[in-house]
Amino acid sequence: MPAIRRLLIANRGEIARRIMRTCREMGITTVAVYAEPDATAPFVREADEAVALGGATSTETYLDIEKLIAAAKRAGADAVHPGYGFLSENAAFAKAVIDAGLIWIGPHPDAIALMGDKLAAKQRMAGAGVPLLPGLAVDPAAAGDIAENAREVGFPVLVKAAGGGGGRGMRIIQDAAGLAEGIAAASREAASAFGDERVFLERYLERARHVEVQVAGDRHGNTIHLFERECSIQRRHQKIIEEAPSPAVDPELRERMGAAAVAAALAIGYDNLGTVEFLLDSEGRFYFLEMNTRLQVEHPVTEAITGLDLVREQIRIAEGDPLSVHQEGLHIDGHAIEARLYAEDPSQGFLPTGGTLLAWEPDPQVPVRWDSGVEPGSAVPAQFDPLIAKVIAHARTREEAALKLALALERLRVHGLPTNRDFLVNTLRHPAFLAGDTTTDFIERHQPPPSRELPEAELAHAALAAALAGQEARRAAAPVLRTLPSGWRNNPSQPQWVEYAHNSDTVLVRYQRARDGSFAYEIGEQTGAARIRAAELPELHLEIDGLQRRFVVTTDGNRVFVQTSAGEVALAELLRFPDVSQQAVAGGYAAPMPGKVVAVKVEVGESVKAGQVLAILEAMKMEHNIIASEDGTVAELRVAAGDQVDGGQVLVVIDAAADGQ
Repeated sequence: MPAIRRLLIANRGEIARRIMRTCREMGITTVAVYAEPDATAPFVREADEAVALGGATSTETYLDIEKLIAAAKRAGADAVHPGYGFLSENAAFAKAVIDAGLIWIGPHPDAIALMGDKLAAKQRMAGAGVPLLPGLAVDPAAAGDIAENAREVGFPVLVKAAGGGGGRGMRIIQDAAGLAEGIAAASREAASAFGDERVFLERYLERARHVEVQVAGDRHGNTIHLFERECSIQRRHQKIIEEAPSPAVDPELRERMGAAAVAAALAIGYDNLGTVEFLLDSEGRFYFLEMNTRLQVEHPVTEAITGLDLVREQIRIAEGDPLSVHQEGLHIDGHAIEARLYAEDPSQGFLPTGGTLLAWEPDPQVPVRWDSGVEPGSAVPAQFDPLIAKVIAHARTREEAALKLALALERLRVHGLPTNRDFLVNTLRHPAFLAGDTTTDFIERHQPPPSRELPEAELAHAALAAALAGQEARRAAAPVLRTLPSGWRNNPSQPQWVEYAHNSDTVLVRYQRARDGSFAYEIGEQTGAARIRAAELPELHLEIDGLQRRFVVTTDGNRVFVQTSAGEVALAELLRFPDVSQQAVAGGYAAPMPGKVVAVKVEVGESVKAGQVLAILEAMKMEHNIIASEDGTVAELRVAAGDQVDGGQVLVVIDAAADGQ
């Protein structure tokens, strides 16, 4: 097979940039494709050529097989890499690429089709001797008739989509009472996400670990494993922290799991990179979950401990070359941990948040790998996955890797929209995580705080930095006498003041410049002296009561983001003359994010109780219930099933006072 010269990447964001990096090293030119919201994204500019797909949604662009094949032909590409997500595990797309005379960077379509059907995959794995959990296929229309069979599987059970993964179309059912509703909801979500409403039941192991094995096979009969990764730290059944190797796997267990993974690959004639996923219980027993026939999001941790470039291996296999390594030549070097940085709000159930990044600046002094899809000013479109970046730390020991990763996240300047950064740091620094207690229920058991606890002194110092940076900026922008030092007055004057909001608190900063250039400050009960040692905005070096600290202050209107060595402090400068026209709708229940209204469960005039579902919103291919927080009567319905809504848009208005009247 001829060498690849021009490769189209049928994906977006950080994985598109990641693939481009390897292509440049191999001398391969790249072609990007893009939806309209991604027109100015970094991956589009960095490609050698980019083709507009003419649409704004996934369905109109990255999931449109005909458009992607046409883009490849138009750009003169000779190969297609699907990345992960979108069409990466779509057998019809793989076949269309091959039928178009292009090289497909992935396994053959038959393997994708077989392993994409979770029920068929389980049957094939049973024949290959790979351990399986008890399970049962179900008909969503007859969910009420399977309670007895579900008891044979054993409660709690997990309802899973037969045609997809990634946590979508998945529900944990504790007993028979919730079975019918759970199956129906999972089936709707699966149909929306994968176009396949089929679901099945599987015994749910409550204290298990999610351990997966990276496998690689070529077209010359060679199949190997590249050790394991643990991906147990999950929210909503979706991974957020992954590591290699697993702290729970010893050499003997590693050999057994690796052999099972290779057997799974051999059973389907696998001929590229893939991942065999297992559940591992506390007794060292492991059970097949599924096989991902693509590159995984967490592949960098395997690259770190093996020294291999897995994208390069994919390309070489697709070109017909044998694997570059043999099993006996592989060894584990140190420990690697990856964290997924999302534009989401952990305090609101990890709801995705779109928006624009005002600042994006990793600290170069902390040596970690950043696989990102953004830069300062980048939009994070609400239409697509909210992943901003992956951060990978590699160190001699697991504890060093965890602490280095936490430090890199703390030092990162990422301002302008909510992220899960503080939640990740709190997880990585948690004693249970550092001790290796990483089962899939880690978040529920240990409940790492969604945001960091901010010491009173740090909040005060951040507010002081914001105030002095604001003054410095105004002095630098002054039309006259701008050479005078910041805060200078001809005669002694009253202190300057500014007030900030931080969460539900307010912080009043008073400061006055002294003759020696220092500032006397008063913040609540804290008083002292501060001095600007260096100011090259947005960076500010302050000496506060003899302690010198570095701050980076980013402003956007009245929003102020202060980066300290421990993380971000988000403030809002309170206007001295507030805009009273901005008022919330009393009793209004708003969409937490952009999405589609799947169902409205109430009618105008209906009495509702606290905890009752008012509407169901579909966003990011998952369903989110809008729930009444108090008793009342439905006063207004502002949407109907099928409506597209923006984040913050009011859906239902409840009149609490009208209840019972």
